[in-house]
Amino acid sequence: MQTANENDKPSRNAQMLNEPVERIIPKLAVPTIASMLITSIYNMADTFFVSQLGTSASGAVGIIYSAMSLIQAFAFMIGMGAGNQLSQLLGRGQEEEARKYASVAWFTGFGLGCVVAVLGLTLMEPIVMLLGSTETIAPYAADYARYIFLAAPFMMCSLIMNNLLRFQGLSLYSMVGITIGGVLNMILDPILIFGLDMGTMGAGVATGFSQFVSFCILLFMCNSHKDAIRITPRNYRPTLRMYGRILYTGAPSLARQGIASVSSVMLNTIAGDYGDAAVAAMTIVSRFTMFINSVVIGFGQGFQPVCAFNFGAKQYDRVKRAFWFCVKVATVTLLTLCVIALLFSGHIIALFRRDDAQVIEIGTLALRAQLVTMPLWGYYIMCNMFSQSIGYGFRASIISCARQGLFLIPVLAILPRFLGLLGLQLAQPVADVLAFGLAMVLTTRILRELGSKQ
Repeated sequence: MQTANENDKPSRNAQMLNEPVERIIPKLAVPTIASMLITSIYNMADTFFVSQLGTSASGAVGIIYSAMSLIQAFAFMIGMGAGNQLSQLLGRGQEEEARKYASVAWFTGFGLGCVVAVLGLTLMEPIVMLLGSTETIAPYAADYARYIFLAAPFMMCSLIMNNLLRFQGLSLYSMVGITIGGVLNMILDPILIFGLDMGTMGAGVATGFSQFVSFCILLFMCNSHKDAIRITPRNYRPTLRMYGRILYTGAPSLARQGIASVSSVMLNTIAGDYGDAAVAAMTIVSRFTMFINSVVIGFGQGFQPVCAFNFGAKQYDRVKRAFWFCVKVATVTLLTLCVIALLFSGHIIALFRRDDAQVIEIGTLALRAQLVTMPLWGYYIMCNMFSQSIGYGFRASIISCARQGLFLIPVLAILPRFLGLLGLQLAQPVADVLAFGLAMVLTTRILRELGSKQ
């Protein structure tokens, strides 16, 4: 936990540059892991509670997740892009410029979120069908989506502030906002869905309101603590160069989340050919694998500020040491979690839709297949975060969109044609193996270039 002394800027900067990476990264990672776990748990809670309403309602959560992924894509692009620049500027001692990046990111995100909200609410029905909904799932999906779109400006700014705080080494502050919002969502879900008989609309209201609460808390954290960079209108002084830098370093996040949204729509559309049970099963598998993966992403988010800060200070040997430490920890963690999950895979799917044997059968095989290749994600995720944090925007973009874009989309187009439903279930594991190979090639080259700089 970060103490007042540790949050003092000179002290925190010294820790970033001098404290052993094996100590500072876990210290920063604990709050981010907690945030990621809470986010994944409340996403699973939405799926769990809505699934009790029926198979079609369960599929609706997966359909609208594609829209949420797109909102998150732009938020992560702005937040990660500005956060990377902010951290490197702090590493070079340029705090005034860092303040500008923080405010530009916040106000840009809020404006973009308002545009998304207006478009989403105006074009609700065609958007739901475009996302891969079936006729029976569409009414549930529309009820859920309405409040997700209303909350879009607050959701985007929450994610942006979360990243800005993390890249300052203040992950505890970001954890507070995300955690309170997530816990509130889990409390409201059963009350609104069942207690007030609002159905999927209740899940949407719970998510939207929780995002607004997180937004308020994170804004308070940014503007009430002396050690955090404030969000103020007077620092909103954007330039084309600033937007260019944010876009360049944030593009991998946009590519990763945006492509994930496209592939999710494609997966839902193909799954719809096999009925609502297939859509529901793949939604449940996606939520559970995301839960396991959130531990590694949270750990990687503890790595990113250390990586960017030390790269800005030209301590390249420390950057490489931090990278390999994180790869080892992530791989061992995933291997352990996947072995445990394999033993209980059937029970995990049944927990969500116990009364639908078809959902359990489809989901169990898909989950087992993904768990076999999931330990590869440790290296893959750290390669993505490493290349993005040190400003290798183009190669980071390629790595980030490989797993759910460059490989998953063509695999989804090919395998189901020859293997039917089995091809759909095996598509992600096949894409994972191919993405791992590409990440290894590109990251090896980056490490060599870093060695030459050193």
